[in-house]
Amino acid sequence: MKTTIALRAPSPSGATRRFGPAVILACALTAAAALGGCGSFSETLQRGYVLPEGALEQIPVGATQEQVLIVLGTPSTVATVNGEAFYYISQKAERAAAFMPHEVIDQRVIAVYFDKDRRVTRLANYGLKDGKVFDYMTQTTETGGERLNYLRGIFRNMKLW
Repeated sequence: MKTTIALRAPSPSGATRRFGPAVILACALTAAAALGGCGSFSETLQRGYVLPEGALEQIPVGATQEQVLIVLGTPSTVATVNGEAFYYISQKAERAAAFMPHEVIDQRVIAVYFDKDRRVTRLANYGLKDGKVFDYMTQTTETGGERLNYLRGIFRNMKLW
């Protein structure tokens, strides 16, 4: 005795047609594969400055401001806090599904500090680590002062993107 599942669909003639287990299994596998693709959607969005590979290594301490502009391009913002500084600001966000909002996963500020003669005195790659402004190049956190207040302001405003 052959068993069929009682899934029925009308045929063009109006008669009812029965589907066997093989057809139902094929339909179920097709639906599972289509729905499984929904979970694998992921989109990453890069906003702001994109640091070229190896660019920071091309800027030694003592390089001129013009050399920095040639290698890194125009900064996102310029500050005059204890000397002049160029800031290159970026943010990386991703979302798991097309209908969901982007969630910020990384924020960075590349800082190039100059002396009064417009020569590089220091480079920094700031990000947030444990909620604090952290320099990934020197592996240190800023301790205070005008520079830290300026960087906090940049990171606070970046969250609005």
